[in-house]
Amino acid sequence: MSEKSQGTKITEPESAKADMRRGMLEFVVLLIISRGRIYASDILKELKFADLLVVEGTLYPLLSRLRAEKLLDYTWEESKSGPPRKYYTLTATGKEDLAQLKTTWKSLVKSVETLLK
Repeated sequence: MSEKSQGTKITEPESAKADMRRGMLEFVVLLIISRGRIYASDILKELKFADLLVVEGTLYPLLSRLRAEKLLDYTWEESKSGPPRKYYTLTATGKEDLAQLKTTWKSLVKSVETLLK
């Protein structure tokens, strides 16, 4: 009897891709912020450019959590075209975490590449 006929859902490729993207979202957001101070909408643009579509409703809670974990901080700056803007930067702890995530990422890529051969 197949898993579907037993009522267990088999993961669809699109669902698996979405899960993978969600799993690496913290890593890629920290990577983007590590380049220098950045406004949230610019983070979304960078993610879109990299074909990692993320909505504000996903990004803002993540940024709040990363700040609560002391991985990033922000400053308010006046805007020429509207209300003040929050610009994000990595803290020293954020830089350390990112370095560890980079190591983990490289190891995962190597493992998957080995399996793809």
